[in-house]
Amino acid sequence: MHQAVRSRVELGHRPPSAARPRAVKARSLIDADALRVLHRSARVLLNNLPELTDRLVAVLREREPAYRSTLESDPVATWQEVHRSLRHSVASLLDPRAAREAALRCSGKIGAARAEQGLPLDALLHAFRLGGSLIWQSLVEETSRTAPEDVRLLVHVAADVWNFVDEHCTLVADVYRKVERQHAWRQEHRVRLLTAALLDGTSRIADVAETAQALDLPEQGSYAVVAVAGGRRTGRAPLLAAVVPPGTRVYWHTGVDVDHGIVLAGDADPAGALPDLRAPAGARIGVGPVVAGLAAVGDARRLADLALSLCAADGDTVRLTEHLPAALVMSCPELGTALAEEVLGPLLRLEPSDRDILLDTLAAWLECDGSAQRAGVRLYCHRNTVLNRLKRCEQLTGRSLTRPADMVELSLALTARRLLRA
Repeated sequence: MHQAVRSRVELGHRPPSAARPRAVKARSLIDADALRVLHRSARVLLNNLPELTDRLVAVLREREPAYRSTLESDPVATWQEVHRSLRHSVASLLDPRAAREAALRCSGKIGAARAEQGLPLDALLHAFRLGGSLIWQSLVEETSRTAPEDVRLLVHVAADVWNFVDEHCTLVADVYRKVERQHAWRQEHRVRLLTAALLDGTSRIADVAETAQALDLPEQGSYAVVAVAGGRRTGRAPLLAAVVPPGTRVYWHTGVDVDHGIVLAGDADPAGALPDLRAPAGARIGVGPVVAGLAAVGDARRLADLALSLCAADGDTVRLTEHLPAALVMSCPELGTALAEEVLGPLLRLEPSDRDILLDTLAAWLECDGSAQRAGVRLYCHRNTVLNRLKRCEQLTGRSLTRPADMVELSLALTARRLLRA
């Protein structure tokens, strides 16, 4: 604290010229007297440390509101912390070189502990400055009591005392911010792990309430999950913000290839909950159905991924509730492949040109709600040509286009072939 003063006393200064030796000697004598007065008062403070601690605790209680709850919740630990800090500070007045490192370590530990506790940094720095002010006030009071004529000498060490306080405040602020950053990272990592478990469907029941609090979402409510893929993988925030309309409560969990948004949907259907949902340029979006409760978000995520797999191209938005037959096929690719082979096998084994004509005709007829006329317009051929091709499809597959059960099989088989080939 007063290392500079001590060095001037112990080492002295060589006068720049023979004209100044008296001035230098007088300066050294004043510094020596100032240190003598400082040490005498500091030893008294060290002997009366419990009383000094009580005074600082009372000042903190009165002048720093953030410390009041700490003093009320754990008064003994807080008193001991103040006592240790004051002991190291006063010891630094007596022997700055020997006590400096221990004093800095003590202040660093206090900064780290208070950061973990969440005490505001301003309050912590205010407490350190109050402590420095109390020590200085006590030095002046003790000197005034025992040797009033020496009070003026304390002025020569005032700068060293306050430099000590500033050094410790700087250290405390640095340690506090470092711990705060580490704590924020741990919290962010914890939230990410909780969210990942929620989306994977592996959350423990005991963790759901913590996850709800971390995401600022109600544990009980209706949710939909939005899966977003494609687009630029840098600068994801603007892209994701464009997916849902303003005002929608959504928590985004970014992944390597797919990002997932947990959307608070209320009691509405996803289409109603997200009326303006649009895929940004280059992106694809899959929307799962609404599920009840945050604990069911894992099921919603799985279905949102299934909807995403149905997107035919970039820019597509697929809501699963609007594509359930296709989703049924994609939910079990092995069965979809088996269905396509079983129903369309004879068609698939034709020459490619013949095969593609018949399959395209059948698909167009189904998409045109069974109208040969409209299918012909789409395929640029006469309606009779469409009917002839359909007749051949019936003969090869053994399915009738007038039998509802056969129509379902043919439609699903075509969907399976289209999606599984893609």
